[in-house]
Amino acid sequence: MRVLAIDTSNLVLSVAIAEETRVLAEMTTNQQKNHSVRMMDCVSELLDATDTSPEQLGGVGVAIGPGSYTGVRIGVASAKSIAWSLNIPAVGVSSLQAVAMNALGFAGLIVPLFDARRGQVYTGSYRTDGMERLSIQGQERIVLLEDWLSDVREAAEGDKILFLGEDVRLHRERIEQSLGEQAQFAPAAFQLPRAAHIAHLTFARLHEAGPVHGLVPEYLQLAEAEAKWLANRQQEGS
Repeated sequence: MRVLAIDTSNLVLSVAIAEETRVLAEMTTNQQKNHSVRMMDCVSELLDATDTSPEQLGGVGVAIGPGSYTGVRIGVASAKSIAWSLNIPAVGVSSLQAVAMNALGFAGLIVPLFDARRGQVYTGSYRTDGMERLSIQGQERIVLLEDWLSDVREAAEGDKILFLGEDVRLHRERIEQSLGEQAQFAPAAFQLPRAAHIAHLTFARLHEAGPVHGLVPEYLQLAEAEAKWLANRQQEGS
């Protein structure tokens, strides 16, 4: 059985086709491109390159956020459409966890993060169970970076802390000021999410996948327009 994996949740576009024991093909770009235009072309190209017919797919995995609201919607809507049309399960994977998978085997605390503006970050923390699994240490959230650095220092219990993600470069100076040599930073090649990791997690979760229509984005906060709409509704009702 093969699965299709998709990540359009941030600047990176990554698509992969994998079997349970090997990655057949993967395409990842990190450019200012229009995911809504390029994603399906990437899927088609990888299906052709691997001689995979749609009927051979046993599931679809997709990054469900946090990240760009538009990017998350593109990936989730596309994954649901593909899964529904083929009558196969769709599995949602945390965009942060997909990045954290790059650090499997790291002997310390793993902290992926995405910039959320206004001094905030989307983040969580993990530890690895060998080279196969991640265990959640700190629940994913949107939080002020200053507050988060205090939390991870305590959670690390003296261990090294590895920061991952393309946006780490925006906050590296402040992280180093706060954590000193306890903070570790991965090379550039380990900062990007990989759809191959999403495929790996998808295989592990196919048995627990619910109805396709139940797959929803995980933004960790409301979009600004939605927040204003709710605030207006509350004012009108008061």
